[in-house]
Amino acid sequence: MSMFLIILLVIFFGYSLALVLTNNNEVAVNLLFSQLPNTNLGLVLIATITLGVFIGVLLALLIFKVLQNKLEIRKLHKDVALLESKLKEANIAIEQNRIALAQTQATQTMPEPTLNTTFVPPQGQ
Repeated sequence: MSMFLIILLVIFFGYSLALVLTNNNEVAVNLLFSQLPNTNLGLVLIATITLGVFIGVLLALLIFKVLQNKLEIRKLHKDVALLESKLKEANIAIEQNRIALAQTQATQTMPEPTLNTTFVPPQGQ
């Protein structure tokens, strides 16, 4: 990867050098609020290309981050929907178990306690 970057930088440097040597005319640059003195056209081209690439990279990173966030939000919405459906199923199961427990408690007859009224005196007195 680093070899690829070195080759890319060498190509960019060669291209920049060719631009400066080929376009050696002097031009006036008006920046709306100020004016630069006469500058080499090749340097102006290199500066604008570099600025354009820099702004393009920043925008690409920004757009990538936005798209990545949208994908994550979409995934989280799916997770929320899945968890809500599981919660609904669990609540239904709990309600069914509560109803079944109430029915079994209603059907079970507990024997009524009987009171023994006969007295048996202790032996030995």
